[in-house]
Amino acid sequence: MNPPIIAFFNNKGGVGKTSLVYHLAWMYTDLGLSVIAADLDPQANLTAAFLDEDRLEEIWENNHSDRYDTIFRCVQPLISGIGDINTPTLEKIDDDLNLLIGDLKLSGFEDDLSSQWSDCLDRKERSFRVISAFWRILSQPAPEKHVDVILVDLGPNLGAINRAALIASDYVVIPLSPDLFSLQGLKNLGPTVRRWRREWQERIPKNPVPQHLDLPTGKMQPVGYVILQHGVRFDRPVQAFQKWIERIPSTYQFDVLHHQVQEFQNPSHDPHRLALLKHYQSLMPMAQESHKPMFHLKPADGAIGSHLAAVKNVYHDFKSLAQMIAERIDLKLPTF
Repeated sequence: MNPPIIAFFNNKGGVGKTSLVYHLAWMYTDLGLSVIAADLDPQANLTAAFLDEDRLEEIWENNHSDRYDTIFRCVQPLISGIGDINTPTLEKIDDDLNLLIGDLKLSGFEDDLSSQWSDCLDRKERSFRVISAFWRILSQPAPEKHVDVILVDLGPNLGAINRAALIASDYVVIPLSPDLFSLQGLKNLGPTVRRWRREWQERIPKNPVPQHLDLPTGKMQPVGYVILQHGVRFDRPVQAFQKWIERIPSTYQFDVLHHQVQEFQNPSHDPHRLALLKHYQSLMPMAQESHKPMFHLKPADGAIGSHLAAVKNVYHDFKSLAQMIAERIDLKLPTF
């Protein structure tokens, strides 16, 4: 049985999505799970969060064709028409945390993914291999590495790369900022994801070689949303953010879930809200500098005095969020 694949997706950028994936990957590792963090964003921000510049240069500047250590190199034979996908060489970050390395060249896969989508309706085998490439890559390392969960970071758009990545996903978590742009983004995101799910279900029966080519189910089940205040502007009053926070539940229910709207007097009572995370502004630069999550910061990293208390609060916040997501998707966490 393949491990659950959770995509973190919002078609609006700047909401703290990559930071969320990065910290949850470390938190699930801390909680005893074996994790793959997969960077399917052509901007490769998640990869840059995990790896320092020297390592990135070593990987991205390596031109050996027999090294399949980025997502683009795994799909390159398929793009070139000389073969199928390759098994990725994952980057070991920690004993139970591995990274599927992102690649700026992945944007070159967009056109192929776009054109092959309609060709699936004509029962073309290559089309199905292209569209299912991400899912098959993500599924390959699991049996060997005993992976418990795969967390996927996506770029902020509604393009063909994200469509294929979402089709590969079992679950979707939506990070949001408390602002008008996130609210409008939800109104585009929800119907688009539902349409992609429906269209993929129409294509699956047209697989010309079902005995030789397994396909993702395209489940894409919404798990909930996370409100992040990483980008909070302090020249705006708190009431401005509260206004948008109060409007998110009804928009999520109607546009993402396509459910009848249930009003909540207190937005924190919305069962679809997984967490409201603070900006942690003083800890974030330290974490980025040391290439570690905020809740792993030590006095040697600059976390002294009040910062130490903040580190504990961050750990509690992300642990609670990780546990809530695990509960929603029936992901078993080890007990200590």
